[in-house]
Amino acid sequence: MHFFQSGAARLAYIDESPTGANRDEPILLVHGFASSHAVNWVFPLWVKTLTADGRRTIALDNRGHGRSEKFYEPDDYRTQAMADDALRLLDHLNIERADLMGYSMGARISAFVALKHPGRVRSLVIGGLGLHLVDGAGLPVGIADAMETDRPDLLTDHQQKVFRAFADATKSDRKALAACIRGSRQVLSVEEVARIATPTLICVGTKDDVAGDPHALGALFPDARVVDIPNRDHNRSVGDKVYREAVLDFLRTRR
Repeated sequence: MHFFQSGAARLAYIDESPTGANRDEPILLVHGFASSHAVNWVFPLWVKTLTADGRRTIALDNRGHGRSEKFYEPDDYRTQAMADDALRLLDHLNIERADLMGYSMGARISAFVALKHPGRVRSLVIGGLGLHLVDGAGLPVGIADAMETDRPDLLTDHQQKVFRAFADATKSDRKALAACIRGSRQVLSVEEVARIATPTLICVGTKDDVAGDPHALGALFPDARVVDIPNRDHNRSVGDKVYREAVLDFLRTRR
């Protein structure tokens, strides 16, 4: 585990060398809400898969998550601030251009990077996020309430229960996660998505009730492929074989 300074935030990351023939095409992975680099990318074998394919693989813990610094004000979690963290990590590692893959909140962060810094992003992989990149503000704000309650046994909303249980299982700082939900609610406009000319892959589970329609989002990008992950919901899509194979094929064939 390594650390670097992004503005006021001390952030954790891993940087794994290729185990296969080096393609000299680094990839940066950005995890979703209440997750971490380990939960999102190491345990589901993404890091092993990508390094075996000859790719230097970098993954950070977003601010408020994992071993990175925690903040407790919503303004500290604006999506652009977290996008700046990702870009500063590339700067810290002297990586001029990288593929960028994010899941859920991480996909939103990655799209913000691609919009503002197109020359730094070789390709963009959006996982677990569809049309809600433009027509929704991420996860319901009520999840913040679920993070803060002392009586999770009284929660009745399905998403509140799922994300509270996930946060408890990962031993997350729930106060920081509540601030993150309240602060990271920015969207891109249809016009902004249309300006992202970066080759893009969108992968969403067919039973995902969080992401929004991936095909409707794909139609807004100038250069996007869309892959459905069969019979997977939002949380179970992350390590799916269809997802991994689609990403590898995309990375090998994108222009």
